[in-house]
Amino acid sequence: MRYFIDLSYIGTNYHGWQIQENASSIQQMLEKSLSTLLGADIKTLGSGRTDTGVHALSQSVHFDSKKLLDNNFIYKINSILPADISVNGFYKVKGEANARFDAISREYIYKIHQNKNPFLNNRSLYYKENINIHLMNEACKVLVASSDFQSFSKIKTEVNNFKCVINYARFEKSNDNFNFFISSNRFLRGMVRCIVGTLLEVSEKKISLEKFNKIIENKDRKGAGPSVLASGLYLSKVEYTSNIYI
Repeated sequence: MRYFIDLSYIGTNYHGWQIQENASSIQQMLEKSLSTLLGADIKTLGSGRTDTGVHALSQSVHFDSKKLLDNNFIYKINSILPADISVNGFYKVKGEANARFDAISREYIYKIHQNKNPFLNNRSLYYKENINIHLMNEACKVLVASSDFQSFSKIKTEVNNFKCVINYARFEKSNDNFNFFISSNRFLRGMVRCIVGTLLEVSEKKISLEKFNKIIENKDRKGAGPSVLASGLYLSKVEYTSNIYI
């Protein structure tokens, strides 16, 4: 039987989602815990690979199990997992369902705070400069109208193309905090963090809206702004069509 699980985690203590040699990862911890609970060697596939220090409010993962999961599964698996990883729900899916390739959209949130707050360390970007939310949201309209995002991708990455369909991109203010929401059918390596870093330069008027558009057209990572810290980034939502569920 194939299952999807909904997973949350704080990525501070991990070298990203994917299993690596000589490094602790979310996938490693999850597979170890599932294998212990189900008494079998369980392999997982996530909807995407979050980088070192990146968090997830909702990461979708699939795995196969010969044992049927019962109503106590969530309690049991969370009793084994570390405190900074939790399973929120599980769903039976069709045998060919794939957490990565069947995802039709993913949403990320980037969090920024402007008043020093020790409780937000490794959870949000502390940014002391004034933020011009109007200018940044004007630049977000340019993002949504674009299709090639090579300028915001890490240079050494193995992809066939740099095209993405951005469903929406916007900044919202809540008291002295700012959240950047972005949804797309796919994301390139380092894409969101580079976009946010470039938008902050738009806010500071180091980059005009015209130059921002030109950066995208030039397809050159060197023209974009610096990538912001991973600690403010959250994978927040993964969506699928309903026909994968049983």
